[in-house]
Amino acid sequence: MSPSIRPVLRTLRGQAASDGAGVKLTRVIGSPQLPDLDPFLMLDEFGTDRPEDYLAGFPEHPHRGFETVTYMLDGRMRHRDNHGNEGVLVPGSVQWMTAGRGIVHSEMPEQEEGRMRGFQLWVNLPAREKMTAPKYQEYGPERFPEVDAAPGVRAKVIAGDVAGVRGPIEQPATRPTYLDLRLGAGDRYQHLLPAGHTAFAYVYEGSARIGDGEDAATVQARELAVLGEGEAVVLEGREADTRLILVAGQPLREPVARYGPFVMNTQAELRQAFEDYQAGRF
Repeated sequence: MSPSIRPVLRTLRGQAASDGAGVKLTRVIGSPQLPDLDPFLMLDEFGTDRPEDYLAGFPEHPHRGFETVTYMLDGRMRHRDNHGNEGVLVPGSVQWMTAGRGIVHSEMPEQEEGRMRGFQLWVNLPAREKMTAPKYQEYGPERFPEVDAAPGVRAKVIAGDVAGVRGPIEQPATRPTYLDLRLGAGDRYQHLLPAGHTAFAYVYEGSARIGDGEDAATVQARELAVLGEGEAVVLEGREADTRLILVAGQPLREPVARYGPFVMNTQAELRQAFEDYQAGRF
C-alpha cells in the first residue's frame, strides 16, 4: 500500500528583518504571518555579499528555554559564550545549541568581505527540559553524510534518516528531521516522515513541486511550504540545481510564554528568566 502524501497547506514568503546589531535577514517563521509552527519558533535565512549587511554581527545576548540551530552555507562565524565555549562555524557546519536554563553568547563574522549565507532555526524545548544545563552539538561539514537519495537527488543528512544513513544531531524530545536536498529539473524524491510530526520545506535555490495531485504546489526560491498530515512528502525539482531544506519535528503541544530571547511556559517563568539574567545567574 502506498504511503499517504502530505499536502501543502500553505506557502509564504519571508519578511525582511534585522537582528543583532543590525544584521539584515529574512524571517520566515516568527513573523506575524506565521508566528510559530510547533515545535519551531523561528526560521531566519541570512544571505548577502554586502559586508555592511553582516559585519555588525550578533553581540552578546542571552537565551533560555529553547534551542538555536545555525547552519552555515557560506562564510565564517565565530561564537563565544559565558561558559567558556568558543569556535568558528565554517561553510557546511552546523551548531545545535541547547540554551536550557541560560546562556549568554555572541556570534560575530570571522570575515570582512565575501558572502555570508545560512539559516538559523529556533526549536522549542519541553517544560521538563527548559532548565537543563546548556550544551552544544556542533559539527564540521565532514561529519554530515551525503546520500544519493534518488536518481538526481542528493541529500545532506543533518538530523534524521535517509536510506538508512543517520545524521549526527539527536534530540529525543522533538526527534527532528533536517535535510538539505539538491534536485535537478524533473528529479523526484519521496521521503517518509514520522506520523504527527510538524513539517515544512523551504526552497532557497531554484523551484520545486511539493506534494501530489491537487494538494501539490510549486514553491519558488525563498518560499516556505507548510506541510499537512501524511506519511511521506513528495518533492520534484522544477529547475536545475534546485536546493531546499526539509525540516520536521514532534510538536510539544504546550503553552508558550515568549518574550525576546526567552521562551518558557508561563508568564511567571518569563519574569524569573529576566530576574535571573539581570542578577547574573546565567
